[in-house]
Amino acid sequence: MIHTVGPVWNGGKKDEELLLRNCYINSLLLAAEYKCSTVAFPNISTGIYRFPKKLAAELSVKAINQFLESDNTIKQIKIVCFDDENFQLLSAIQPNDV
Repeated sequence: MIHTVGPVWNGGKKDEELLLRNCYINSLLLAAEYKCSTVAFPNISTGIYRFPKKLAAELSVKAINQFLESDNTIKQIKIVCFDDENFQLLSAIQPNDV
């Protein structure tokens, strides 16, 4: 298990987007280093940290896609949705959207 702590949303004024992206990228880099074949992420920071869910969904997919462009050692990456809103937002993202 790899644990990451996402940023608290402060209106986008404290590099929250970059920090969230780095949560995904750094976790994936560590997973690749440990030769993990499967990784699952929750919707990082979209709960009590109040990160806007749509923006978080877009950033998560974009970060994962960026990682996969340079590293294909991880065979399966999942995003686990704990509520219907996050599920709908992620389901609506098309590859060209990010």
